[in-house]
Amino acid sequence: QLQFVESGGGLVQPGGSLRLSCAASGFTLDYYAIGWFRQAPGKEHEGVSCISSSDGSTYYADSVKGRFTISRDNAKNTVYLQMNSLKPEDTAVYYCARTEAVQAMCVPWDEYDYWGQGTQVTVSS
Repeated sequence: QLQFVESGGGLVQPGGSLRLSCAASGFTLDYYAIGWFRQAPGKEHEGVSCISSSDGSTYYADSVKGRFTISRDNAKNTVYLQMNSLKPEDTAVYYCARTEAVQAMCVPWDEYDYWGQGTQVTVSS
């Protein structure tokens, strides 16, 4: 059964850091680009970052560029999101996702079909 389990969220002060993990099971991560998304209260899902499986190329939303770093460890079937210099506006539930079909390259955000349950990130003093 295809499953994502996100972890690593929590409460952090502005300027702090967190490292999120996305552990995949039920499929081989090697073949898929993986995206990280977030949803803040009262807002729609927002694409944050993506990492391809073919060449490891990465993409970041402007709002997180320079502060977040996405990486993957295919041997552990896990994707990570290192978040530094966190701001209150980063507060959201963070999800990882993949497309239904095998897709090695990052694609538009609305093409991601399978999601985890999310992990809460709260940035507050």
